[in-house]
Amino acid sequence: MNEFTELASFLEAQPEPHLLFDSEYRILAVNTAFKEYCHTSSSVVGRTCYDVSHHYRAPCDQSGETCPVARSLVSGRRERDVHLHHTPHGEKYVNIELTPVRDKKGEIVCFVEKMEPINVPKGLPEEQGLVGRAPAFQKMLALATRVAPSEAVVLLSGESGTGKELAAQAIHQASRRSAAPFIAVDCSGIPETLFESELFGHERGAFTGAISRKKGLVEAASGGTLFIDEVGEIPLSMQVKLLRLLETGTYRRVGSTELRYANIRVISATHRDLHLMVKEGRFRADLYYRLNIFPINVPALRERMGDLPMLVKTLLSRVAPERKLSLSPEALQQLLGYSFPGNVRELRNLLERAALLCDDSQIMPDHLLQPDMSPSPLSVASDAGIISDATLQQRLANFHGSRKNLAKTLGMSERTLYRRIRELETKDPI
Repeated sequence: MNEFTELASFLEAQPEPHLLFDSEYRILAVNTAFKEYCHTSSSVVGRTCYDVSHHYRAPCDQSGETCPVARSLVSGRRERDVHLHHTPHGEKYVNIELTPVRDKKGEIVCFVEKMEPINVPKGLPEEQGLVGRAPAFQKMLALATRVAPSEAVVLLSGESGTGKELAAQAIHQASRRSAAPFIAVDCSGIPETLFESELFGHERGAFTGAISRKKGLVEAASGGTLFIDEVGEIPLSMQVKLLRLLETGTYRRVGSTELRYANIRVISATHRDLHLMVKEGRFRADLYYRLNIFPINVPALRERMGDLPMLVKTLLSRVAPERKLSLSPEALQQLLGYSFPGNVRELRNLLERAALLCDDSQIMPDHLLQPDMSPSPLSVASDAGIISDATLQQRLANFHGSRKNLAKTLGMSERTLYRRIRELETKDPI
């Protein structure tokens, strides 16, 4: 430990939580800020970082999460990640910055980890905010955390119902503009003839029916964030006006010659393939490149099925806050076998209806039936090959029934399931 004394003294002077550990994940030293972050006076030296921070029995990349240590051992460079840590106040997301430390021969001998608690998931009230811990969700969250403090234009892409507006609100709440308005405009709900007026406002008499001056959504969002939802629905004739706003930061109210300056940050979202629309001539290429400065994909629910138990618990508390509802094991297994084409929105609607049908405290499989579904309401994926290793690890970690039932929900035979498990166990963890 003597060789690390000087480094440990350096960490002690840092205001952020820091820890020092070796290539076997064993903690060598922590600073006072880390002890305060963990609210502990007992020593964690000698324990592994994944045990202390995650309560895992194996490294993160073997427990269904990404691991900056594994990446750093390959790249030899500093790595960043977002992790969900256990704290005395519950689970909290933190930014991880991992720096390898080399000896005189250039060999990596230990790592310095700096932690920065982040407020993206907590940027909204608990009853509204983002919920998740699956790798696909954490990847999205890491990008959102990275871009939030900047003024960069963000493009959120993903299927309908994935929670793109929640992601946009979280980015806003984690930005320097959080105290200013967050204004959303749904482009799919605005007629082409009213789009310019809604966005930029109009003067009295600018057109028939304009009986008074009206502020537009750009002006309403002054100082804050303008969220342009379903940006792919903007008519071509209107796209040039949005492009001018993004390029010059200026606009004019309809019927006015006065040039106005917009103090806004723009976040847009779409479920469409804008790149394909550009190729087909249905979306301006120059506008696409202005919107696509920092793209973030919001994952579909089927890409983060390991989050399902957590999402169910949270959504039930939102749709029926006065009741202590839960899912029966059989009902949960049915949900785990469904592909959810409508994503989290569909899950919420399904649970809201089930809550109305349920007279007791536990939702059963028959409460999940819907008129537009077959008697077996939840279809099982038929192609075992589409299930990634990460998804399989998540299912294994969260499934509490028999392997036979797990194989059924995954749409594969027991033999295939056991083969996939053996493959996971024999793979190099790095």
